[in-house]
Amino acid sequence: MTAAAPALGQLERLTQRDALAGLKAALERGSRAAVAELGRTDGFFGNPQVKIPMPQSLERTEKLARRLGFSNEVDELVEAMNRAAEAAVPEARKLLLDSVKKMTVQDAKGILTGGDTAGTAYFRRTADKSLHDRFLPIVSTATEKVGVAQRYREFARPAAALGLLKTEHADLDEYVTQKALEGLYFMLGEEEKKIRKDPVGTGSAILRKVFGAL
Repeated sequence: MTAAAPALGQLERLTQRDALAGLKAALERGSRAAVAELGRTDGFFGNPQVKIPMPQSLERTEKLARRLGFSNEVDELVEAMNRAAEAAVPEARKLLLDSVKKMTVQDAKGILTGGDTAGTAYFRRTADKSLHDRFLPIVSTATEKVGVAQRYREFARPAAALGLLKTEHADLDEYVTQKALEGLYFMLGEEEKKIRKDPVGTGSAILRKVFGAL
C-alpha cells in the first residue's frame, strides 16, 4: 500500500464539492498571505530568505567595486532591485485567485494527496507565464525610475566582455522578475505548509474538514 492510499481513502469520504471548496479556500488564503508579506516595503529587501542579491556571475565585479570604494552604489543597486520586486508582487493576487477559480476536481484531489507544496506547484504550472508577463513591465518601470538599469549595465558590461556574466543575468529586468517569482513561490509554499500542518489554526470549518482528513 502506498503512503497516499490512506489519504485517498479518507478523501473518498469527502464530497467532491467539499474537497474543491476546501482546497480553493486554502490556496486563496495562502496566496493572499504570501502577496501581502512580499508586496510591501521590505517584503523582499528585509527578508533574507527571498532578498534578491546581485547575480552570482557578477560576484567578482561586485567585490572589485566594493574594494574600489563603490559599496554604497552596490548597496543602492541591490535595494532598488528588491524594491522593484516589492512593487510587482501585488499584481499576483488577482492572477493567483483566477488560477484557483479554474481548478478542476481532478486538480484538487491531486494537490490534496500531493506533497506539502503541491498547491504551489499548481500555481507555478498554471500561472507562471501570466505572472511573468504582469511583473516584467512593472519591474522595468521601477528600475527605470531610479536609474538602476544604467547602474546595473555599468557593473554588467565588464563582466559580459570577459564572458563572466550568464546570458540570463544580462537583462536586469528579466533577472529581477525571475527572482521575484522565485520569492513568491517560496512564500506560497511556506503558507501552504502552515495550512497543511495546522488546518485547525486557520479557523475555517471547511479547511479543518478537508485537511483534517489528511
